[in-house]
Amino acid sequence: MTIRNIIRMGHPSLRQQAQPVTPQMFGAAELTQLVKDMVETLHDCGGIGLAAPQIDVSLRVAIIDIPGGPSRYGEIAPMPLTTFINPKIEILDPTTAGHFEGCLSVPGLRGFVERAQHIQVSYTTIAGTPAQITLNGFWATVFQHEFDHLDGILYVDRMNDTRQLMFEEEYSQFGSAEA
Repeated sequence: MTIRNIIRMGHPSLRQQAQPVTPQMFGAAELTQLVKDMVETLHDCGGIGLAAPQIDVSLRVAIIDIPGGPSRYGEIAPMPLTTFINPKIEILDPTTAGHFEGCLSVPGLRGFVERAQHIQVSYTTIAGTPAQITLNGFWATVFQHEFDHLDGILYVDRMNDTRQLMFEEEYSQFGSAEA
């Protein structure tokens, strides 16, 4: 396993639509190694989600690992480490809620983003099996944020008011109450 370099906002690869994982790629050593490297990279940087484009790999692969417990979003239920390949989101209810989001590719900043809070995700597992999951609240926000990376979108693109973009230090001092 290898800890990969996370590319930052401004790198052109973050703005490109990632390529789908093809059926021939499932079971291949390269895909397995990519996911292992993504897990090690995610755990090394202390994040809860990572998309392949963030390590400069143009594939529709994302991982999410939410330890659960108290957080700046309140008490969060855990989600075990899961790999999502070629995910598709369906919004089940367009009602939105907002959170100050952060991103490993936009280090040091937080920005207020409103997102749908009830979604369904269809994806393929690392084993090549189709799967679905329905998500609400914070989890729906996390998944939309990570999967945006697969389409070349950063959370700052989703902000309605750039006055709600702040450095993490100022966020912890002045902006911890949701807008």
